[in-house]
Amino acid sequence: MAGAGRDRYGLRMTPISFKRHRFPSEIIQNAVWLYARFTLSFRDVEDLLTERGVDVSNETVRRWFLKFGQRIAGYLRRSRSRPSSDWHLDEMVMKIRGRNHWLWRAVDDEGEVLDFLVQPRRCAKSARRLLRKLLKRQGFAPKRITTDKLKSYSVAIREERLSAVHDQGLRANNRAENSHQPVRRRERKQQRFKSPGYQ
Repeated sequence: MAGAGRDRYGLRMTPISFKRHRFPSEIIQNAVWLYARFTLSFRDVEDLLTERGVDVSNETVRRWFLKFGQRIAGYLRRSRSRPSSDWHLDEMVMKIRGRNHWLWRAVDDEGEVLDFLVQPRRCAKSARRLLRKLLKRQGFAPKRITTDKLKSYSVAIREERLSAVHDQGLRANNRAENSHQPVRRRERKQQRFKSPGYQ
């Protein structure tokens, strides 16, 4: 992960530098992965590392996550194979500082998260923002889009002029709804999110 290479679009990836850090890159990457992959607090990660003989504070784990989390996630996304052309879109409400926000998510038919977006409203404009973000990041249009009965999706698909089959069948979107479960667990663990950048 620390070495330079090219992503699936042929673009050069700059290496992640772990210079001036007391711990080896493998430990830092493992700590970031543990926090991001499982429903753990920074203190939980600290305890797991202590069990393995690594003496590190939860504050250090938090700083590692803030510094390296996004870049490591970017490397992992680029190393994945191209997602399928069946997209499942869904939205869920969550509280941030006492106010309702909507987490819009897209997964493929394997359950792989394609992208997400936090918005203050549940409207066609937000649904269209998610679609635009997806089309830009994935680089191709889907053949099938599965959603719930929310009319905002139909409006967004029509405005983006997508020719994909739009499936709104009963329980057809369980794949996307199940992908919200880790977010719900983390929301409960953290006793609500403090900012829209919850991950």
